[in-house]
Amino acid sequence: MALTRRAVMKGAVATAIGAVAGAAAYGTGYERHHLGLTSADLPVSGLAPALDGLRIALITDIHHSALVPADDVTRAVELANSTHPDLIVLGGDYVTFGDRDYVGPVAELLAPLRARDGVFAILGNHDDDRDMPAALARKGFTVLKDQRTRIVIRGERLEIAGVRFWTRRITDIARVLRKATDTTILLAHDPRRLTEAAALDVPVVLSGHTHGGQVVVPGVGPVFKRYFPVLEGVGIQENTSLFVSRGIGTIYVPVRINCPPEVALVTLRRKSEI
Repeated sequence: MALTRRAVMKGAVATAIGAVAGAAAYGTGYERHHLGLTSADLPVSGLAPALDGLRIALITDIHHSALVPADDVTRAVELANSTHPDLIVLGGDYVTFGDRDYVGPVAELLAPLRARDGVFAILGNHDDDRDMPAALARKGFTVLKDQRTRIVIRGERLEIAGVRFWTRRITDIARVLRKATDTTILLAHDPRRLTEAAALDVPVVLSGHTHGGQVVVPGVGPVFKRYFPVLEGVGIQENTSLFVSRGIGTIYVPVRINCPPEVALVTLRRKSEI
């Protein structure tokens, strides 16, 4: 018996719906919890030879909530510590929509983080400007809110600057970086700050915010690709190198498709060595 056009169409629609439902179930029940370690070399202009090979663990976009459980955060902390990094950077969005019920708990979950040369944190667009930084500071982390600090590693000075999500004007970022003379790492939750960083000749930017797109549709790509210069991984503009992490948690819908969560281990390399 020959199939009618209507029967073929109904079968195709049913298959498509089944595929979408299956992908959503996988992304909700498995992939969003399937945390991995991503390692990347980042070329840095003017990096001192002694700092070549400096290893930075980056944890961002945790979004601890009823949908992003404590176990996910604990696994991220354990994974970062297992790499024995020189530095740890916390890239913002610790909770969702500033939910105060999770501010203290997420800081407590992050407290075991250890790095030889310190743990540095910035704020994202979901973090409030008072309770979240205070909770992180109580755990011994250095929180940078439009601020810069200088540390010495292997006998070389390194500047670490951090800007708030809403600090966007180049004049405001320049004020944070004023009189910085050593290699500078800019911590900016939003990777769109690459434009300002490149204009200011900042060699390194570490970011999050994008979740890597969170949902990456086969054949189409990430839904939010056009909004950001880089959704995940390494990007370069002029003398500035950027790394964007996919992060840990989710926002709006508790699903990741073709975009698993990650702890990133970024190794700084002299440009001539890559």
